[in-house]
Amino acid sequence: MPEKNISGRKIAVLGGGSWGTALAAQVARAHHDIVLWDINPEHIKNMQQTHINQQYLPDIPLPESLKFSDQLENTIRKSDTLLIAIPSHAVRGFLQKTKPWIHKNQHIVWATKGLEEGSAKPVHQVVAEELPDCQFTAVVSGPTFAGEVAKNLPTAVTVAASSHDIANEVASFLHYGNFRVYTSEDMLGVELGGSLKNVLAIAAGIADGLGFGANTRAALITRGLHEIMNLGQAMGAQTETFMGLAGMGDLILTCTDNQSRNRRMGLALAKGSNIEQARAQIGQAVEGVKTAKEAWLLAQKYKIEMPITEQVYKVLYENKAPKDAVHDLLDRQSRPE
Repeated sequence: MPEKNISGRKIAVLGGGSWGTALAAQVARAHHDIVLWDINPEHIKNMQQTHINQQYLPDIPLPESLKFSDQLENTIRKSDTLLIAIPSHAVRGFLQKTKPWIHKNQHIVWATKGLEEGSAKPVHQVVAEELPDCQFTAVVSGPTFAGEVAKNLPTAVTVAASSHDIANEVASFLHYGNFRVYTSEDMLGVELGGSLKNVLAIAAGIADGLGFGANTRAALITRGLHEIMNLGQAMGAQTETFMGLAGMGDLILTCTDNQSRNRRMGLALAKGSNIEQARAQIGQAVEGVKTAKEAWLLAQKYKIEMPITEQVYKVLYENKAPKDAVHDLLDRQSRPE
């Protein structure tokens, strides 16, 4: 028999992909009232019947207390906390559709990593523009693979919000068991770290796919972190954020393990696949592809040198050969670190 909801909060996770499902499982383990919504009725029906997300997290049992729904309006109206887990390019349209059902006292939390396509805006800015009356907003980010969270393996994340109190309140319904939550008030830095690491993971996958080895990978990660920090400083983020879980931690994870979809994209490109072929092989959204363009636009806007990001952009959008991109990085003039 499920334990009583220890907080009294009614929480909805919006998005039944791998990450949304894993987060919903964690909230359920922490004994909160939780429902997982997805747009696909058949997907929801299958999870209701089996308590397994066979499409994205095959063979991993989900907590019995986790409920499921394909009724979006009803789910939103009955919840006081919304945890959004959809791709970044879909966030604005999703909020425009759902804001008639959202009230200003609801907690709006997102676990989306990426920049808005076409504007390069971080998600917190999109949320502020679409839901200007909502004051309780936060982002969840950090070095996480959904499968490991779903399996209840030890994990640490960052929750960032505009105030310490909001961050602590959101952390309270996630922090449980093997899932540790740290808090921050640097929403911009946390979002930039979670977004830009995907671009660098594509670069690391390309380098590894071409057989350049561990030395190259270490150099890409180190110099990639430097790129993130430089852009973050120019945009007003806190430097120390990028040395934490949402920066360096997430970057190392995504660049070094083949559970990373972005790293697998780079590996596939290095082996001669085009973007669409690689996407088909991976079978899920690869945020770094869209983010690469937005990151490159931000680098130009803020006049920041981001050579790794530039080369990934050229491979993805200018048909540059991956091998040429890596060699161009290596041929750059020596300079002080």
